[in-house]
Amino acid sequence: MGNVENGRRRGAGVLSWWAWGLTVAVLGAGCDPGGREPAPADPLATQEQAALSYNSLSYNGLSFNGLSFNGLSFNGLSFNGLSSTAFASWYGANPALAAEVMRYIVRCAIPEGQTRTYTDAQTNTVHTWTGLLGLAPGWAGGAPATEAEQQIVSACLAAHSNPFGVSVPISVLGRDGLGVAIPASEGELATFARPESCFFGNLFQGQGLYAGSQNPPLDATQSTTRACAVVDGSGMPRMTCAPLIYVGSCSDVCTQEGTTFASCTVGGVSFQPLTTRVRDSDLSVCGDGTCQVTESCGASNSYNACAADCGACP
Repeated sequence: MGNVENGRRRGAGVLSWWAWGLTVAVLGAGCDPGGREPAPADPLATQEQAALSYNSLSYNGLSFNGLSFNGLSFNGLSFNGLSSTAFASWYGANPALAAEVMRYIVRCAIPEGQTRTYTDAQTNTVHTWTGLLGLAPGWAGGAPATEAEQQIVSACLAAHSNPFGVSVPISVLGRDGLGVAIPASEGELATFARPESCFFGNLFQGQGLYAGSQNPPLDATQSTTRACAVVDGSGMPRMTCAPLIYVGSCSDVCTQEGTTFASCTVGGVSFQPLTTRVRDSDLSVCGDGTCQVTESCGASNSYNACAADCGACP
């Protein structure tokens, strides 16, 4: 979603490209304090999100691209937790990057209608992050995150990953940290009709982050910014998205539960997953007249050599 600038989509709520290769050690080692501020949110995407009423709908755009989260271990996401010395120490190591990470943590963990506010003591800048999915009720209330909450927030962060940093709407399905199903209307399921991926893992405990596919394979003309776990005819995803590890078909490692999965197991460890659905209209197709960020110049009608949209290569 978002504006189209020079034939390429500019997303809302994305983690800036300068974050490539950085290591985020939450309450751990400091990060490089250099770098630019993240790009401002796209107002059109924000307006469209506000107009949609699906309970499990969110906008992706968190671009991991080599980021490693080494333990999101602050004691709680209550206002008291954000005022702790430990949180201030972590945040102060790299305020711009920390603000972007917190935007997605709060979006995943805190329920819609609530916010979390933090004042940067170094600059007196007030940051406010808005809740949406409410997947970690205990952690949101100030308690340490349970293992289930750690897993489901980790899965939620993974579900918002996007190697292009482009924002598109996704439908997020599964259960929260208390085991309560995330509500989804028939209208949402009908609109977001394309099953996409499953995501699971535990960033808090350093147990890895995994993604599988449950989508129809893309043909040679199709492409998507959601490329981390979307396969083509080769049976493999179009891109690798560290630290996400691709595990193949979701059904090979996960236990089915209706339209979602109850658990997914890797290396003998079971995790509580989330699954995602997308709209068919958000797939790019070579020949639609716009050279998308997922397409390249060339001399054919395939996504990576799309003459019709991107022209011949110089």
